[in-house]
Amino acid sequence: MEAAIRVADRGGVEAMTMRRVAQELGVEAMSLYHHVPNKDAILDGVVDAVFAAIELPTTERDDWRDAIRGRACSARTVLSRHSWALGLMDSRRNPGPATLRHHNAVLGVLREAGFTLPMAAHAISLIDSYISGFVLQESSLPMANPDDVEDVAGGILEHMPADELPYLAEMIADHALRPGYDHRNEFSYGLELILDTLEARRTSQ
Repeated sequence: MEAAIRVADRGGVEAMTMRRVAQELGVEAMSLYHHVPNKDAILDGVVDAVFAAIELPTTERDDWRDAIRGRACSARTVLSRHSWALGLMDSRRNPGPATLRHHNAVLGVLREAGFTLPMAAHAISLIDSYISGFVLQESSLPMANPDDVEDVAGGILEHMPADELPYLAEMIADHALRPGYDHRNEFSYGLELILDTLEARRTSQ
């Protein structure tokens, strides 16, 4: 599945055809059918490979928050490399073994921490929606690192009517353009808010 992932990394899911995957492997498309029956099988395989790359949370850690935080950060890292997978992760009808192990491990951490089954379902939905949304937003931003922020935000500030948009001007000038600001750190801040809320619900349920 590594060849299919490389194809998707370059051109997205649409590029992941049997022909292109075969070209990536240096073989004829027809010979690929000896290994996978169709494109759906390739999609199932690449999704399972992406799940396999995400760190499995473990109940051996003392704090459920540490386990879920580690898994969330790992998922963000993996999905940032393969953002095309966002629309596929929950779309497959035939999840592979790595996918099933992953979901079971996340549920196990939450259930063993004392979450009721409905609360565990709410927690997974909330956390996964946050990870996916952040990765999608991050992949769409016109900046990739702190150095880009000054160019992009500075350019916006220079050309916008600051007197008409005072709050936006304040955000750019006094927050985004301050030394040391890194928009990528927003992920950790938001994740901690979610974990704090879930912990409060866990102890009050």
